[in-house]
This record gives sequence, C-alpha cells and structure tokens, in this order.
Amino acid sequence: MFDKNTIIAIGSDHAGFEMKLYLLETLTKEGYKFKDYGAFSPERVDYPDIAHTVADNISTGVQTAGILICGSGNGISIAANKHPDIRCALCWNREIAVLARKHNDANIISLPGRFLDFAVAADMVKAFFDTAFEGGRHSLRINKINLSCGCGC
Repeated sequence: MFDKNTIIAIGSDHAGFEMKLYLLETLTKEGYKFKDYGAFSPERVDYPDIAHTVADNISTGVQTAGILICGSGNGISIAANKHPDIRCALCWNREIAVLARKHNDANIISLPGRFLDFAVAADMVKAFFDTAFEGGRHSLRINKINLSCGCGC
C-alpha cells in the first residue's frame, strides 16, 4: 500500500499519452502526486527510453512506485523489468492490478493505452496503489526473482 504522499513516477510513449494525461488530471484531483517522465506530446517516442527512466528512478529509490503506459502495455513493461528490484505488472482489469500488489509486490503498473477505457484504468491504478503486499509465502517467491550473475552483484 502506498500513501497519497508517495510521489508516483509516471511515463508513457505516444500511444499512452492521452491516457497518461487523463490519469494525471483525474488522480491529482483525488490527492495523488506525480513526477511525469514523458512523453510530453503525442509525437512518436520510443517506449524503452521512458521505461528505463521511470524504472531507474524507482530502482535507485528516487520514487517507490510508478505507472507506465504504451499501446499494449507489453513493451514498456518488458523494458522496465530489466532493472533490479523492478516488478512491473501488465494489468488489464482491477482484479489483476490488486493481485499484482498482493502477491507479486509489483511496484509499477503497466497499462495498455489502446485497449482500456480511461475510467477503468483510473480505477485499476487506485486499486493498485491502495493494495498492500501480503508477504508470507509470497515474499519467498519475490526473493527468487532477481538473478545474480555470480559476481556478487
């Protein structure tokens, strides 16, 4: 669970730009706080550039949670998940968003901007940020996610 004082990192490519604007406007009115990492227009932008910026800021502790949006939600999620300690979950309904937090301790929600109703997306994001990680048996699984290259990293 993230409190409303948490500054949420948010980013999208051009395909998620309109949804990002909607989420920023809607959720800011409800007290959520954001740091917007782009895109800043509907002009074409490469989703890995946005994903890496958001994921790096979460991985290094600048922010603790984020939202990423691209056309399908897949590419931006794949790029984000390359970063240590990032658990970016592609979500398409409220139940998946809740389970991503409860069972996977996801710290970024990825949304398919071309396939979701904007109001549904806002509801999913709120559910994601209002849900706490259960811990317990799920912690054991989370600890098995990051791989080590054998060099002690």
